[in-house]
Amino acid sequence: MQTLIDKYDIACPRYTSYPTVPYWENNLSQDEYKKQLKITFDESNDATGISLYIHLPFCESLCTYCGCNTRITVNHKVESPYIQSVLAEWNMYKTVFQQAPKIKELHLGGGTPTFFSPENLRTLIGGILEGCTKTADPKFSFEAHPANTTTAHLQVLFDLGFKRLSLGIQDFDPIVQETINRKQSFEEVQSVTEQARSIGYTSISYDVIYGLPFQTLQSIEDTFQKVARLQPDRISFYSYAHIPWKRPGQRKYNEADLPLKEYKRSLYEKGKEILSASGYQEIGMDHFALPHDELFTAEKNGKLHRNFMGYTDDKTKLLVGLGVSAISDTWTSFAQNIKEVESYQKAVSEGKLPITVGHHLNAEDLFIRHQILNIMCKSQTEWMHEELVQMRENGITHRLHELSLDDLIDLKHNSLSVTEKGKIFLRNICLAMDLRYWRKVPEKNTFSKAV
Repeated sequence: MQTLIDKYDIACPRYTSYPTVPYWENNLSQDEYKKQLKITFDESNDATGISLYIHLPFCESLCTYCGCNTRITVNHKVESPYIQSVLAEWNMYKTVFQQAPKIKELHLGGGTPTFFSPENLRTLIGGILEGCTKTADPKFSFEAHPANTTTAHLQVLFDLGFKRLSLGIQDFDPIVQETINRKQSFEEVQSVTEQARSIGYTSISYDVIYGLPFQTLQSIEDTFQKVARLQPDRISFYSYAHIPWKRPGQRKYNEADLPLKEYKRSLYEKGKEILSASGYQEIGMDHFALPHDELFTAEKNGKLHRNFMGYTDDKTKLLVGLGVSAISDTWTSFAQNIKEVESYQKAVSEGKLPITVGHHLNAEDLFIRHQILNIMCKSQTEWMHEELVQMRENGITHRLHELSLDDLIDLKHNSLSVTEKGKIFLRNICLAMDLRYWRKVPEKNTFSKAV
């Protein structure tokens, strides 16, 4: 395994999309984007409903490990103007749709959504839902910081239809918490978890990261023993992405402080061992769920899906991203919003969809996207004979053959399936299919390490 980790622990994308953002061609005009929005909306609204992601970027302090687009401030006067901008942006989308949206999924991400007061969150969600309907079984979820999530936050959002809560834990070790500037006690996490359950939340998720500075096998074991006591329904247990060239806050420490390669992988295996003993099942990449959880059921039934919000237990063709840096997906196109708060608000105030970059997917993109989604969600994929010819011409079959020789995939004439050994190398398997990457391999650091 050490030899494989040495070979495959390379920088590569995380594949929340294909093509990945650095390879977008920015070939999508506002008019063409609106056209594709309308087409996909008309195809999917009545059939499945649509998904909404709302990015709330504000945090009171910087978590140095974080790779998200955030704005650090203790000035809570920013809340109301930002909410009005998001609602104005959403109203522009509703004008494009020309009929009432049917909401299947709604997720609040950040930043720290619980930076916003309960009253302002009520204003935001009330405004979003005005003039809309919900599907029969809507999935409303939000991310929260255990240290600032109040009973009022939980109750207000529950009353608005939220049943899923995601808590950022990362690690309970005080040395790790001090280094990454992310502090919450076990008691705070326990309190929020128990309050949420008593209110009626049906799915509670924890985020835990391995590979953080000063993490040890002992700290990971202690963290997961505590996590197991609280029995969240699902857990995201993912690799720390060290990208200080993009996130200067990560320069608070250096690579000498990080667990690397085989030791880093042993942290994951220790966490997985405890989770397995506690009844959790591995789902897709870096996710675990108890057998009653809908994520487990979705994988079992072949319905697991992955988008810019991560893994989800159902699929919609249209995902609308609202707020700074949020990404929308019409299935045939991607569009990302302006990343800076004031510029975003200015564009919205001028009546423009605040898009800064986009990409129209061609036929090849759609084929590769389908393959990568299958690998990430089903650990297998297949193709037609005529597609195999294209794969050979583009070097895909050669790269897959090498993965097969290393026993990471079981490769057939028209299909592949990921082996048990290959599960930790899902990103590398997807990379073999990534034609845009291989046509223009980055000359400098762009992505985080695969393992």
